[in-house]
Amino acid sequence: MNRNNMPIRCPYCGNKIDDKQKGLMDYKPYVTNIEEATKKNKYFRSTLWTGQHLQITLMSLNVGEDIGLEMHPDVDQFIRIEQGEGIVLMGEREDKLHYQKRVYDDYIIVIPAGTWHNLINTGKTPIKLYSIYAPPEHPRGTVHETKEIAERSHGYYR
Repeated sequence: MNRNNMPIRCPYCGNKIDDKQKGLMDYKPYVTNIEEATKKNKYFRSTLWTGQHLQITLMSLNVGEDIGLEMHPDVDQFIRIEQGEGIVLMGEREDKLHYQKRVYDDYIIVIPAGTWHNLINTGKTPIKLYSIYAPPEHPRGTVHETKEIAERSHGYYR
């Protein structure tokens, strides 16, 4: 609850945020085996840690699934693939995705703010990745079990 006794809600999807999630940031230091955490993640998206200047999320893309064409105007993004293979597409406009690269385990993808991008799973197993957003992109505690839930929660997917 906020100081007016109203529930705190996610600014993107409107879902109520419980007392454990009410802060916008995780203020404590955090240490984990990122490869293990990433490979164990079963959800399309799950925030792992959120600070004032960056955020770490885990993602799992099913075979044939993609992240969804998107662009973050004020957010740089770093992606590392721990498992799987796919194709990354990037460009200055959503209809001009001239940069295309095949990516596999241990590859990184760096996406400058304002760049349209998508990652498509072309392999035979789920892609397991972690992403670092700077500054944070999602509310602390965000979990999207499926891509469909993520699409309903955010309006910027194509």
